[in-house]
Amino acid sequence: MASASTSTRVKWMWKANADPFSKSEPAEWKSYSDVENRIIEEAFQSGQSHAILDAYSINFKHRIQILNEDGNKQRPIKREIVNTADQYLREERFTFTPINPEQPFAGLYGWISPFIRATVKELNITEDQLPSKDDTVVPMIVERAAKGIIQEGKKIGKQCEAEHMAKELLKKKDEGMKEVWKCCAHLYSMESFLYKKLNETMRLIGSKEHEQEWRNNVCTLGPFSLLLWDNPFDNKTTQRGTIFYRGANLNDKLISIFKEDSLNKKETSRSFPAFTSCSRSRVAAEKFGNVLFIMTVKHAFTVDLKPFSQYPDEEEELLSPGVCFTIERVESGKTKNKHLIYLNLMQQYDQRDREQISESPSWLAARGGDARYDDLYLALGNYDNNPAFDDPAYNPDNLSVDDCLAAEHGREGPDGNWE
Repeated sequence: MASASTSTRVKWMWKANADPFSKSEPAEWKSYSDVENRIIEEAFQSGQSHAILDAYSINFKHRIQILNEDGNKQRPIKREIVNTADQYLREERFTFTPINPEQPFAGLYGWISPFIRATVKELNITEDQLPSKDDTVVPMIVERAAKGIIQEGKKIGKQCEAEHMAKELLKKKDEGMKEVWKCCAHLYSMESFLYKKLNETMRLIGSKEHEQEWRNNVCTLGPFSLLLWDNPFDNKTTQRGTIFYRGANLNDKLISIFKEDSLNKKETSRSFPAFTSCSRSRVAAEKFGNVLFIMTVKHAFTVDLKPFSQYPDEEEELLSPGVCFTIERVESGKTKNKHLIYLNLMQQYDQRDREQISESPSWLAARGGDARYDDLYLALGNYDNNPAFDDPAYNPDNLSVDDCLAAEHGREGPDGNWE
């Protein structure tokens, strides 16, 4: 998309006033979605007379938006060059509002999300054929992802948007997993239905009432989620002590649950079932909601999306689905009438992970230094009770699988506690 510099971007907007052609009312302008914006700008740059969106067409000569179902319903449009540094954090993306207030977070599912596991099964590939390890499966998964995006777009009247994103992804299918992942990261960062629908689906994990609903979406959204999750650049965990921020709108009951958990002598671990957007900027994140989550990394896989994002100034950090947390403390009313909830982030693994590495240590060794597998040795649960994890000289490569399992047995007992 054409822009004056890397710190600016083109923004198309439509006039949202009740009477869009009124000259007496202050103009109220609203932005098109990022994908719609791209469709419009590409048509404009190529000299076309119109751009076709899902619900509207854009007439460049007269600078108007026309409703596809009724040509008499029109609104003015305009094109501006905006400075990306002047844009605010997107509230919906960086504010947590529970889909199910009775179950805002998930339990423990191991270091691989059930959604990812179900996708691997749906695609009929083995663990050795994950796209970051086997480029031969990448084109097939990309094609399935593109098809799924279009199918989901059709369901909600966003076929044009979906086809545009699918087209962008398909351009990369023969360029290897690194280029595919960059494209997926950028598509995910855009303001569109894709990230919303994906995370809305994954947040249903753990609800018996909605289990079939999220499983039904594995065939359409699963391939894209696998491509995004299986980051080929992710060769190390995020530096211990890094802090991320995310706003939230929580009712008094949920806040009290966090407070009670923080006071329990035995820590309760919960997890984020979906991809979760955070910011490295506290100032930006605390603008939204009545709660600010302050998350300190103990041992977790996160992705810095800034180099790939449509919105680099948001400083977005993406938590992988399944990242676990414990509640350190809750502070209420001390800062700007907000509740501050301090979380510690970590990876944990479950019985299935444990059985896999116990029965086949070579499976782990075959990953060739991929931190998501090699650092599985670290994913033993409560790091604060193991001084080795606080030792700067600690090297996970020095641990054997037996060492890990022995450490787990020593803390949880021979049968473990895998609730």
